[in-house]
This record gives sequence, structure tokens and C-alpha cells, in this order.
Amino acid sequence: MKTLGNKIALNLNSDAEVNVKGFIAPIEYTQYNFHVEWDELANLHVVEPEKQYPTSVFQAFLPSESVSVGECWEIEKEGVLTLLRQLHPDPRLEMDAEDSQGLWACLRAYNGEFADIVFRIYAEFALKGGWFTPSQFAGHLVIDRTKDKIVRFQTHVPETTLNFDVGWDTIGCTDIGFCPQIELYAGTQPEGVEFTMSIAQEAAKHALILCFYKSEQINWVPPDQAVEIAEQEVKLIHVISINGPLADEAC
Repeated sequence: MKTLGNKIALNLNSDAEVNVKGFIAPIEYTQYNFHVEWDELANLHVVEPEKQYPTSVFQAFLPSESVSVGECWEIEKEGVLTLLRQLHPDPRLEMDAEDSQGLWACLRAYNGEFADIVFRIYAEFALKGGWFTPSQFAGHLVIDRTKDKIVRFQTHVPETTLNFDVGWDTIGCTDIGFCPQIELYAGTQPEGVEFTMSIAQEAAKHALILCFYKSEQINWVPPDQAVEIAEQEVKLIHVISINGPLADEAC
């Protein structure tokens, strides 16, 4: 464990293995019934419901240098691919058709015992005759700084109304839908922890969003506020109409 001013170094040196559980629930909805008519999607399931990993695999999520609360860094790809193969045999991080790509983490909080990290990953699964792209993989990692070991790990596709895109190349069509659970997790969240330095969960998530989407740097305001501001500043209003979220890949 090392603390330099308000910056800390994060390491994992434990020899213990980490038991990770994986889940992919049956798809509940697609707009054009791909999950019913396409066997590849209808039979989408986790490769290994439970698997042991060396702690070293999770080093991919840690920064190479000391970081402070709220600071973001890029995650190494190979460790992430190793874990995603527990869900599907052919995960891919290079997504030519998507707007956002990458893997970023942020230090949310720490004290003398624990470090709390949030992360966001974009990946897709290559299917026979197509592809499956979750809206995002949101993640959480808690490290015991005194023992350099994993306390809690989770990455999942959030349960928004529509949380994946899918392409069926064989018929040349795309679809969008909802899957209630796509998740990897290990350990348990420690309770009653008081952190020395921290930011709110939403602040950490916003810091990650800024790593991917320039649109999030815009100071968006509701129409009524826009009219009021335009009148005060004698400026024109730029109106944008969209039919999906700007900050994930479920469009």
C-alpha cells in the first residue's frame, strides 16, 4: 500500500484465485423478433457459469501510475477479453460500426484499507451470421489495499429499457432489444466503509462518460430554459431531436 499526497498506487499481489460467476439471461424482447426467429440469438447463453482466475488477470483494471480520486485511466485489453470469454467465446473490443470504443476506469474513493474503482467497457460478441452489441458494460472493483487482493468485482449490462443492438448479417438487418441480465461478478461489497477521499458514484460515472462522448461536454438545457437563456443573451437556439440515448450504444 502506498499513498503519495492525495494520490495512491494500486497493486494486486495476492496468490489467491478469484471465483467469478457469469450470467446471461434469456432475451425478453427484440423489436423485430430476432430473439425468436434467429437460433443464434435465441440460444445466447453464458459459456462458463463459474470460473477461477488468478488475481493477476485483474491487474488490467489498475493504473500504471499513482492516481487521485476522480482521475481516469485506460484499461488494458487482454485482461478484459479473458474475462469476457467466460460470457461468450468471441468477444471483440474493436467495433467498426459503433460510435464509441474503449475501456476506462476511475478511482471513486479510498481509505487506508480499501480502494473503490468504477469502470466502463465497450465490447461486442461475434455471432455466427452476425453480431451482438450491449449498450455498455458498467463495472465496479473494490481492492483490499492492505492485502493487495480483490474484494468485489462486477461488470454488467445495465437494465435500461433497450440495452443491446444486434445485427443479423445473413438477412442484412439490425434490431434492438432487452436482456435482463448479462453479468460477471465475484466477492461481496464491504458494508459501512468510511472513505478518506471520495466522490459520488454519479460523479465518477460522469467522469467516465466524458472519456467516450464529446456530446456530454455540452451544457444541455430543457427547451423552456433554452428560450429564457436565448432571450437574455440575444442568441439563437440550436435544437436537436433524437430517438435514443447519446451516452451508450443502445440506439
